[in-house]
Amino acid sequence: MTDFLKKPYIPIAFLLCLVGIHTAFTTRTGRTLPSDAYIWQRQWTPAVSTAVTASQPVIHTWRILAAELDGHGSWVDTTPDSPLLARTHTPVIAVIRIEGQLADWDEEQLAAHILAVKAAWQQRGITVSGLEIDHDCATVRLPAYARFLGLLHGRLEPTPLSITVLPTWLASPELEEVLARVDDAVLQIHAVQNPQFGLFNPEKAHEWVRTFAQRRRGPWHVALPAYGTRVTWGTDGRIAGIESEQDRLMGADSGHELVAPPAEIAAFMKRIEHAPPHGLAGWAWFRLPTSDDRRAWSLPTWRAVITHQPLRTALSVSLHRPSATAPYDIVLANAGNADAEAPPAIRIESPCPSGADGLNGYNLDYDAQGMWLRRAQPGLLRAGQQAVIGWVRCDRGTVRAYAGTHDRQS
Repeated sequence: MTDFLKKPYIPIAFLLCLVGIHTAFTTRTGRTLPSDAYIWQRQWTPAVSTAVTASQPVIHTWRILAAELDGHGSWVDTTPDSPLLARTHTPVIAVIRIEGQLADWDEEQLAAHILAVKAAWQQRGITVSGLEIDHDCATVRLPAYARFLGLLHGRLEPTPLSITVLPTWLASPELEEVLARVDDAVLQIHAVQNPQFGLFNPEKAHEWVRTFAQRRRGPWHVALPAYGTRVTWGTDGRIAGIESEQDRLMGADSGHELVAPPAEIAAFMKRIEHAPPHGLAGWAWFRLPTSDDRRAWSLPTWRAVITHQPLRTALSVSLHRPSATAPYDIVLANAGNADAEAPPAIRIESPCPSGADGLNGYNLDYDAQGMWLRRAQPGLLRAGQQAVIGWVRCDRGTVRAYAGTHDRQS
């Protein structure tokens, strides 16, 4: 070793270099990612406008459904609240949904309609900062999709072009050609499997994120769910219907409730943000919660997850009797800041052996201890909300109802 390397200021300089490297590394790995949000409602009701105004401080960009091309080749364009969007000064990406089952299209006509929609929005005073194509095509059609994206990108410049990406595309060698033609990509990690496997699987989602990070060269986002849905199957085993905006506490039938628990999504975000993959620019939430959308999270819960606030649920069961001759209503309430999963069982203690029933997703059942309400389907009770989940009729003695062995109230 030379005298030069023995000098005392060399180790100090070396240590300072290591500190600089460590600082750069930790700054990159420990950061909160910004949140975009999809506005997917086709009608801009007052509830949508209220939600946009309330959520604007925590949203980086709105990704708004602008037009949809169905499987028969027919267009449906939307009309957003342009004065409201102008007032919020939040960047807007116009999203064009193309039905994945569409067998074929005329590239020139398709591009022309998309450009016309963009021009119409701009004429109404909406500054379109980007355009996104949502097309869940089969993997075999990726070459044709890439060709169209190349044509559209050339017509749009300098407006950035983004797309949504399915996990099923990750194994295809054609994915690179698709990604090379866009400026941004949104990886979908919810509602991409058979509904029998649920709405969101955190382990699968983490695997898809890691795989996509190795394929993508450029910025990208991850789409997160802030909703639930109910799937019903027909007698042939095929999906017969999907309910996405009805009340989440419903009666039992052949359907199955799919829920994205807020705590599970928050934990997934924390895991990814601890060491974000290269190029990951942020989250894209589907979809903006509104008071009309009974299967979306509540706005307070959504904001708490976005801003990394501690989630607190405070479920309680109480009895309410409207009059001396009326039956008792069994009321489930959530006083916390987070939507909570409804308890699987509510015990009823009553001197009267009959005269009770369940409501809003609960069924009456009996065991050796007496009556109880059994939750028929998974469901979330919104923060600050309550629901009548059953009733019991008894005119003597003391009646009690409680979840499990806690929160006994008479």
